[in-house]
Amino acid sequence: QVQLVESGGDSVQAGGSLRLSCEASGFTFSDSNMYWYRQGAGKEREWVAGINWNGGVRNYADSIQDRFIIYRDNDKETLYLEMNNLKLEDTAIYYCQAPADGGSWGQGTQVTVSS
Repeated sequence: QVQLVESGGDSVQAGGSLRLSCEASGFTFSDSNMYWYRQGAGKEREWVAGINWNGGVRNYADSIQDRFIIYRDNDKETLYLEMNNLKLEDTAIYYCQAPADGGSWGQGTQVTVSS
C-alpha cells in the first residue's frame, strides 16, 4: 500500500523559509519520479515541482522558480521541498505525489505565509 506522509508546514512571515518533507513507503521510491503540488484556498491544485528518480532532473513552476528547491534522499525514501523567500501567495496546502498505483497523494501539510 502506497503511503505518502508530508510534514514541515508551518506559519511564517513573508521572506521566511521552510523545508517540507514527504516520507514514502509501499513502492519502490528510488525508481519513481516524484512531485510537489499545492492548493490554495478556493483554488485548483497546481503543480509546483518535479524530480526524476535519481535527482538528476528537476523542474519547477514559473511561480516558484529560483526560490524553491526539490530534492530527495533515496536511502531515506524521503522527498523534500526547500522553500525560501516565501511570499503571501505561497500560502497553500502542499502535497507530494507519486505515480505509483495510478497516482498517489499524501494528506498534505499547511503552509501559511503572513505579512
